[in-house]
Amino acid sequence: VSYMVGKDRIIFATKEDHETPSSAELVADDPDDPYEEQGLILPNGDINWNCPCLGGMASGPCGEQFKSAFSCFHYSTEEIKGSDCVDQFRAMQECMQKYPDLYPQEDENDEKSSKDLEAASVEASAAKEEKGSS
Repeated sequence: VSYMVGKDRIIFATKEDHETPSSAELVADDPDDPYEEQGLILPNGDINWNCPCLGGMASGPCGEQFKSAFSCFHYSTEEIKGSDCVDQFRAMQECMQKYPDLYPQEDENDEKSSKDLEAASVEASAAKEEKGSS
């Protein structure tokens, strides 16, 4: 039994409906299907540059700089992850500043976060030098 309420259809299932085995067929996801919706990181550990979660960042005018910075961060094995990627992130930020309409800068918070990244990198370098000298 079903009826419409506004734009919604209300369906009532009987006890008999629940006792009948389902005829729905489950199809296993094919991880090799290029059209299959994947997350940001593919099953093999690679970055899925087509992930909608990136909002087109990988294909814009600064796509190469973004890919370089993000790849560096993703594959970074530094103690402070990404501390070895400051140059790539700086190049990406410099590119984005050339396209303010496409990449709007968020007031002082963006500047602060890039300075924090640089500071973290400097701290990591200093910590490495200290370890090496002892």
